[in-house]
Amino acid sequence: MPLTPSRWQWHKFKDMAHYYFMIGLIPVGLVVFCANVFIGPAKLAEIPEGYEPKHWEYHRHPITRFLARYILASPQQEYEKFLHQLYEEDEKAKIRGLEKKIRLKMSERHDYQGYYTRPFDAKYHRVSKEAADYLRSIRGD
Repeated sequence: MPLTPSRWQWHKFKDMAHYYFMIGLIPVGLVVFCANVFIGPAKLAEIPEGYEPKHWEYHRHPITRFLARYILASPQQEYEKFLHQLYEEDEKAKIRGLEKKIRLKMSERHDYQGYYTRPFDAKYHRVSKEAADYLRSIRGD
């Protein structure tokens, strides 16, 4: 009897692959079969007066309609998200242009770099003044 390497790992991999493939394939296959047999594709019909179809009602297959209704975003929502992204990029470009103009004017006028100054808050000045007055009252003159 010749000695051969073990094929246990290969057989285990095949068993697990078949198992998980069947766990996914059988339910999905049943759903697709039932959708095609019992529901079937949508048929064209006249739209009633005053009724505006929803965005998922334009799809033919029931599974595609389900995905469009419950999982995917509507085309109008996607369009508005895209417009918001364009608006944000336009605002950033305007701010960059304004900063560029400010730097140009500062270099033209040989101005100090007031653009980089930090704002001063009187609250901290008031607190330090009160602390100094308290220390002065303790020490005396």
